[in-house]
Amino acid sequence: MYFVCAIRSLVDGRIYVGMTNDVAKRLSEHNAGKTKSTKGYTPWQSIYTESLPLRTQARVREKYLKSGVGKEFLKVMAP
Repeated sequence: MYFVCAIRSLVDGRIYVGMTNDVAKRLSEHNAGKTKSTKGYTPWQSIYTESLPLRTQARVREKYLKSGVGKEFLKVMAP
């Protein structure tokens, strides 16, 4: 099982979208500053998670949520 997750920075409200097979571990990595792209904006909180059975399906959904339309969807889902 794969998960597509969106997290929001509590510093400036930016949204980061990624894919993982362990949601809790990945969020703790972001909050610990182990991810270069999110390190400067900690702490993070989870705002959206979706599970998909195949990695390829999760990747397609991740790419959609990273698009402009996908980001607008996330802003409406978790204002």
